[in-house]
Amino acid sequence: MHELSVAQNIVEILNENIAHYECSSVKTVLLEIGEYSGIIPDSLKFCFDSIKSDTPFGNAELKIKNIPFRMQCNACKSETGNNFGMRICEKCGGHDTEIISGTEMKITDVEIDTL
Repeated sequence: MHELSVAQNIVEILNENIAHYECSSVKTVLLEIGEYSGIIPDSLKFCFDSIKSDTPFGNAELKIKNIPFRMQCNACKSETGNNFGMRICEKCGGHDTEIISGTEMKITDVEIDTL
C-alpha cells in the first residue's frame, strides 16, 4: 500500500512548510489527485488519519479533489478521456496520444488557525 508512504510525505511537506507560519493548528489540507495517478483516495485518507494523531496536524481534515483523466491526440488534435485510462483516441482511434491530466497529485491549499 503506497498510500501510507504518500501520507507520510504529506506530513513531511506540512512540517517543512508550516513552520514558517505562526499557527495553532492545521484545519484542512486540500489535495488534487488524478484518477490515473494510482492513488486510491479513500486509502490515502485512512492512512493520513492514522498517522496524523502524533503530529501538529492531529485535527486536520484531508480533502481530495479528483482530476479526470484527459489526453490529446497528436494526429487529430482532439482532447478526450475515457473511463479506463486507455491511451487510444476516442475520435480517430489513433495511438499517438499525450496525457494532459489525471496523473497529478499535489497539495493545493492548507487552511490554518493562526495564533
